[in-house]
Amino acid sequence: MADDLIRLTAREAVARLRRGEVSPLELIDAAEARIGAVDGAVNALPTLCLERARGHARALMAGRRREAEGAAGWLAGLPVAIKDLMDVAGVRTTYGSPIFRDHVPERSHPLVERIERLGGIVIGKSNTPEFGAGGNTFNEVFGRTRNPWNTALTCGGSTGGGAVALATGMAWLAHGSDHGGSLRGPATLCSVVGMRPSPGRVTRGTSNNLWSPLSVQGPMARTVADLALFLDTMAGQCGHDPMTFDAPGESFSAAVARAQGPLRVAFTANYGGRVPVDRETREICAREVRKFEAAGCVVEEAFPDIGPAEEVFLALRSQHFVVDRELQLQTHRDAIKPDIIWNTEQGLQGSPSRIAWADRERAALFRRFAAFFGDWDVLVTPGAPSPAWDVMLRARDTIDGKKLDNYIAGGLLTSAITLTSCPAVSVPCGFDRFGRPVGLQIVAPARQEARALQAAALFERVAGLDRMVPIDPREGVVPDEE
Repeated sequence: MADDLIRLTAREAVARLRRGEVSPLELIDAAEARIGAVDGAVNALPTLCLERARGHARALMAGRRREAEGAAGWLAGLPVAIKDLMDVAGVRTTYGSPIFRDHVPERSHPLVERIERLGGIVIGKSNTPEFGAGGNTFNEVFGRTRNPWNTALTCGGSTGGGAVALATGMAWLAHGSDHGGSLRGPATLCSVVGMRPSPGRVTRGTSNNLWSPLSVQGPMARTVADLALFLDTMAGQCGHDPMTFDAPGESFSAAVARAQGPLRVAFTANYGGRVPVDRETREICAREVRKFEAAGCVVEEAFPDIGPAEEVFLALRSQHFVVDRELQLQTHRDAIKPDIIWNTEQGLQGSPSRIAWADRERAALFRRFAAFFGDWDVLVTPGAPSPAWDVMLRARDTIDGKKLDNYIAGGLLTSAITLTSCPAVSVPCGFDRFGRPVGLQIVAPARQEARALQAAALFERVAGLDRMVPIDPREGVVPDEE
């Protein structure tokens, strides 16, 4: 029975919880058994809080903690995973940093409080790179998280632990965060779905960068309908975050349920050669995006000018790091990994004129995307520039023959979208010749999460790849791509 339960979608599990056909305790037991069976091979959920979860479950079963029952996003006792960047009261929370190796917060982050108020039960913390910085999930506290499709490869980052937990059936839903692609990249590399919402859709609560739109919180799941459900749980105004706004009148779940074509779909594999993308990835995505046509959509190659997006993102991200890490560099420099030091020092060395230039360019990029969406409903790109690479490398070395200068240089497909404040969903679209997952990134106009989710649901319906997970971890080797 436990194996049957972990294969339920989140929506199916919630429906059974609501009907009383299964209890939260039974789902926790099923998750615990699955974690015990597979996590040793992938290291996705290094911190568990199962007794805390069972206490929460018993309260729900006794009729307590049900004040939000019936609201959009009600999870009815469904176990979820929380990324180890976010505080959960009484649970070890390290942020992937040796500085916080033994940190146990007294209070949960406002988003965790919201998830728990809406019936979610936290069963554990998913692994992340140090402070969430990087496209490969590893840190000095818990080590490396491995891709379940081939454990010799990376799962991506920084929400790598969440993506792996979903793909292997250890969790039905996973929380994550996204700055340059941290929800979208791991979803693509692990063949699940992840969404970067528009800034303000989901609270960031305790962040020091409360006025920056770069980093957001968001959902990850195995299916688009599950993704919409978890976004309903997360979305809404929060007094701890000045950028948040009210949830929409129609739930995201309802919007996905009525998803239908036709849509005007613009596709680009690499923005006319501006962005390095692996050749086979380009070919797979260009072929698979045509599946939108089976839903009555028009698909054509078109894209907006992204301008100097790579330089703009680096300048603004580096200032973001100054806010977050300047003081820690002064007190714990020896305990912080070189990539974070480099990124922070880039910001410290930046001039006010450079930041002003970057903000002007970001505004211009937003205006070009807004104009573009006057002609197109969604923009589709590859979800990542290449499939998963060697888990022992901190980042990709090259993409499509181009040598990469730094650890974020391979992320322009997603970081360019970050600059626009547009929501984006990553959805699986196939596998390369080595069996590595490949995916699409579906981008909609700012604050139009429902449109992005509807387009993703249309594609998922014809592609059918959501039915391939969960899987058991598979051993493998690093492909020789020469």
